[in-house]
Amino acid sequence: MTNTLALPRRDFLRATALGAAGLGLAGLFPAWAQTGSPGLLSTLPTLTGEDIRLRVAHSPFTVGGRTGHAITLNGVLPAPLIRLREGQNVRLHVENALDEDTSIHWHGLILPFQMDGVPGISFPGIKPRTTFTYEFPIKQNGTYWYHSHSGLQEQQGHYGPMIIDPAGPDPVAYDREHVIVLSDWSFMHPHQIISKLKAEGGYFNRQKQTLAGMLEGGPEEQMSPSERLMWGKMRMDPTDIADVTAATYTYLINGHGPQENWTGLFRPGERVRLRIINSGAMTIFNVRIPGLPMTVVSADGQNVRPVAVEEFQIGAAETYDVIVQPTEDRAFTFVAESIDRSGMGRATLAPRLGMSAPVPPLRPRPTLSMKDMGMGGMDHGSMPGMDGASASGPPGSMANMDHRSMAGMDHGGSAAAGSAGAMAGMDHGSSGAMSAMDMSGMNMRDKSLVPPSVKVGVGVDSIAMAPIDRTGEPGLGLENVGHKVLTYRDLVALTPHPDKRAPTRSVEVHLTGNMERFMWSIDGTKMSENPEPIRFERNERVRVTMINHSMMTHPMHLHGHFFEVVNGHTGSHPLKHTVNVLPGGKVSFDLTADAPGDWAFHCHLLMHMHAGMMRVVTVRPLDGDAA
Repeated sequence: MTNTLALPRRDFLRATALGAAGLGLAGLFPAWAQTGSPGLLSTLPTLTGEDIRLRVAHSPFTVGGRTGHAITLNGVLPAPLIRLREGQNVRLHVENALDEDTSIHWHGLILPFQMDGVPGISFPGIKPRTTFTYEFPIKQNGTYWYHSHSGLQEQQGHYGPMIIDPAGPDPVAYDREHVIVLSDWSFMHPHQIISKLKAEGGYFNRQKQTLAGMLEGGPEEQMSPSERLMWGKMRMDPTDIADVTAATYTYLINGHGPQENWTGLFRPGERVRLRIINSGAMTIFNVRIPGLPMTVVSADGQNVRPVAVEEFQIGAAETYDVIVQPTEDRAFTFVAESIDRSGMGRATLAPRLGMSAPVPPLRPRPTLSMKDMGMGGMDHGSMPGMDGASASGPPGSMANMDHRSMAGMDHGGSAAAGSAGAMAGMDHGSSGAMSAMDMSGMNMRDKSLVPPSVKVGVGVDSIAMAPIDRTGEPGLGLENVGHKVLTYRDLVALTPHPDKRAPTRSVEVHLTGNMERFMWSIDGTKMSENPEPIRFERNERVRVTMINHSMMTHPMHLHGHFFEVVNGHTGSHPLKHTVNVLPGGKVSFDLTADAPGDWAFHCHLLMHMHAGMMRVVTVRPLDGDAA
């Protein structure tokens, strides 16, 4: 086990000078440079072996010239890299030096549920001034991470990377690797952030549409006046993409802000493996390296057939491994742009320390569409008042609307009169969008569209009328960027799954919320209301379909299991533990419920989970129970 210290300034300057002479001496340098120092070395402090000690405590944290309060492990942010090997046993002794309970969840690891680290579900938590020992065998390999599951400590710095090397040869060939931890940092206490969101759902949104913006006609102003009027009548904000934005966040890469230029080194011609972990509490990132293509080789720690891309969207708690092979003796900028494009994390890949490349400007912010409202599956071809030309319309237009699902539209009269009255006012223009449609007659909370088990009350502000499978889409704002962006349908497992059984049962999970009031739930019920667990029989094969009734992307995470994302590659569906469910969309996964115990299932946007978007998944019988 190693416990590295900050590099003294004199030695750091010497190391920087040596770095210019060649990379062969890089192994002589200490593994970590103090947070906030310029010209940062590329390795993280690392812990390894069968006995590892972690101390959770308060620490100052400096970024961008300001110092705030953090909760750290062993005094660093992110927490130390834990490096293990498949097949070993590990004991992780976690000392709590806080004055409140804490915990560690080993995200994506297959382990006994009592070691999963979720207070109130799998163990009681770690009391102040006590030590808890997690002990379990390592049954897998790949890129993972760990974080607190207590309160909002994850937002304050309580997270770190974990890499598990394979017991045998690695099917991915590479010469060098860098672990890249993406995260978001605010000097505002997370409880203050939630209070502000409760008072005003769009508190941190500084990119709302304005009259001045419309008159100026910038590239992000894509809506016609009639479309703006429609959204206004619905009292909905088409720019409500992220709850917490760069208005308060600094986006970090390995704990360093954009101005600090964290640098990962390479020799031209090397195959460099980037293990990218999104530890952001509330941020979905768009990742790209301008001028340097990426090949995705692993998703959530599981190997996939190589996919060449230039960009991908990574949800909170997802991990992707990519291979890059820079051939030129120059620097490249690593860009992690927030989904709402209010800010970015930035780092550098370069042959030598001190180098940098141009940092691209933020791209125009995206806006939500009717598809994001859950109308993507509605087919209007035979409806009165529809000109049919919108079949060539853009994503989110009326092109795919199926009005057999029009039960959700409350027009206040007969079905025929309602349809004609509402649809005749549609102005399709050149875009084919629902520009001038009078939405005032639409019942956006039609209970007939969901099962009776879904509670439709004040905490549910909309029910998707015709949600569609959006696994073939790259994510919000990435539809027309002009280069290849990863989709879930691009992912194919490298090796076939051993469980070939067809699912014997289907389960629907409805993701619900009230965006303006910042209320989040599953099936209309918050976790604090003690909903019934989702129950699976041990070793049962189940198809679970998650339906997103909100207009926000939800990265959904199931503890203790991997599931197969149903994406058309039968037998080789990608295995994941976290998956983005796009607004107004749905995602199905096939699950072999082979891990007995009680497991958390939740949105990994921390404050959505905290507000109630969480369930317990129960798998029975336990070991030792009667069959």
